[in-house]
Amino acid sequence: MRHRALDPSTGVPLHMQVEEDLHRRIQAGEWRPGERIPAEEQLCATYQVSRITVRQAVGRLVHSGLLVRERGRGTFIRDAALTAGARHVTSFTAELAQLGLVAGGKVLESAVVDADEATALALGLDTGTPVVRIRRLRTGDGKPIGLQTSFLPAARFAGLELTDVGERGLYAVLRSDFGTVPTEAVETFTVGMVKTRDAALLEVAPRTCGFFVERVTYDQTGAFERATSVMRGDRYRIRLALRRP
Repeated sequence: MRHRALDPSTGVPLHMQVEEDLHRRIQAGEWRPGERIPAEEQLCATYQVSRITVRQAVGRLVHSGLLVRERGRGTFIRDAALTAGARHVTSFTAELAQLGLVAGGKVLESAVVDADEATALALGLDTGTPVVRIRRLRTGDGKPIGLQTSFLPAARFAGLELTDVGERGLYAVLRSDFGTVPTEAVETFTVGMVKTRDAALLEVAPRTCGFFVERVTYDQTGAFERATSVMRGDRYRIRLALRRP
């Protein structure tokens, strides 16, 4: 199947145009489940765009569940039957309010660091690009619920590391100070054992099971936050509304 040419005059970001066309080609069956898609270099040549543009487009398809990356092998078509549906985009404060709890937070770290590979891929950046890293202890009714670390592009959110987001909340700060409003997010949940260094903060015994969550949040221009969290399994729950197709 022939790819569609990009049109910069439309005002639609190029990475979104690449994402849309790749989505179209996947849905049309150009690649079968389990089959590898072309490498970044080939996609760059096909669409005549930069590596960052391709990386962001492919990253959005990975986080939407259409593609899966395998280290050292490439990016493959994922079996749609294995992909869970997304929830509504809400802040931690709103989530806890729905559970009848009052949210709180304490900033443990706020600094500018170099993006690691996982963060760079999620945000469409080059590895080593400066990002703001904010690590917080999240509480409900004053009791520890989780530890959350957010990564955001430092160039886009200049000075964020100097802003106290403990009381106002990160998304409230992003909205009021930077005009950034989330439109969608993709979360991946796994279950594992809490590390010793985190157990004391969460007030649980080491190696207690908890939820490990990776979330990539988007606004109209693309991915702006990658967050990793470990949540207490006895104080945090997931609720999904399911409907017949």
